[in-house]
Amino acid sequence: MTPEHTFEIALDRARQRGPVSRLGLAVSGGSDSMALLVLAQDWAKGVGADLRVATVDHGLRPEAANEAAWVKARCAALGVAHDTLTWTDAPSGNVQSAARAARYNLLAKWARDLELDAVAVAHTADDQAETFVMRLARGSGVDGLSAMQDDWQAQGMRWLRPVLAVGRQDLRQVLKQRGMEWIDDPSNVDTRFERVRVRAAMKDLAQLGLNRDRLVSTAHRMAEARNALTQAAIDAAEISAVVALGDVLFDAATYEALPIETRHRLLTAAIRFVSGATYRPRYDALKAVETQVLEGQRRTLSGCTLDLKAGKIVIGRELNILLPETSQPGEVWDGRWILTGPANTQVRALANAISDCPDWRTTGQPRDRLMTTPALFDGDQLMAAPAAGFLCEGVTLAGPGKADFLKAILSH
Repeated sequence: MTPEHTFEIALDRARQRGPVSRLGLAVSGGSDSMALLVLAQDWAKGVGADLRVATVDHGLRPEAANEAAWVKARCAALGVAHDTLTWTDAPSGNVQSAARAARYNLLAKWARDLELDAVAVAHTADDQAETFVMRLARGSGVDGLSAMQDDWQAQGMRWLRPVLAVGRQDLRQVLKQRGMEWIDDPSNVDTRFERVRVRAAMKDLAQLGLNRDRLVSTAHRMAEARNALTQAAIDAAEISAVVALGDVLFDAATYEALPIETRHRLLTAAIRFVSGATYRPRYDALKAVETQVLEGQRRTLSGCTLDLKAGKIVIGRELNILLPETSQPGEVWDGRWILTGPANTQVRALANAISDCPDWRTTGQPRDRLMTTPALFDGDQLMAAPAAGFLCEGVTLAGPGKADFLKAILSH
């Protein structure tokens, strides 16, 4: 099957699951993403879809700005609108991980602002196999070893991988046939990076029978196992979980009686649901925190607090993480809440302004959990905090519920 045909089938399937009339493309200038651009343009012309391209400049290499300009020029020649998204935050810690998260955050905001239906990224079958090996080396479990999703929701946006079944060399052949160039990123041969070392080892693995196709096939089998385990987690959440004030609460006795795999799947899903994190916490950290919380200790992980209170395991939002978060009334706050109200006001965490809510105790909710809910401010003056019983005419609050959590388990 040709890359063109594979792409068309992938988009046809995607359109069966939802509209893809306005499609965004993440194009770095490398061969994979340039081939994605070419294939997407052919497809868009055939179905009458609109395309928009974005290139993320992480600012980590001096050549990055010129590469973004190069992609912009190629898009102009093809008649496709292009935007350059710049990462301005100084990287710290794991730069590769931070850059990856920033890329998706920037792309998601860009796509939401343009009201795109989805964003396509150019992961290939080679990426699939390399990722499997990398995660195997890290001791990943079923989820980590499962095949990448080709259609998923994250950060308020739909994402597609329409060339996930195509090999890198096949995509390069598409470009060569059309006289199209691409940029070779020097980091792709820098052995300081794990993926580069894994890529170099793939030839030796192939001699042992672990070629790309075999690794991809195994990843798909692991995905089938993941789906079965996910359903078990959903069934367990139905009877053990409650969602209140955006927090997830598990009945501790029911939770402890679950199989370890199900417990950790639920806890991971709860942390990601509450925090909005794209990636799950490290497994060793998750296990350690679970043990400590069940012993009665309060812990924080991935922007969440975890407590054992009155027989309930409570996964809530960490207040300090929320303090810088602001939005306008009617906009999404902290990824999950929408608080409406008058113009020229601001939505922030209630925090210490709970002292200005005389009736918060009548809600029956703990003070620390109420402090993490959204409130409406006019400057420093608290105008409304619906979750804490401080109401104001014309102010409404909509937040996540249990149905959203169950969907999150499935999507994660």
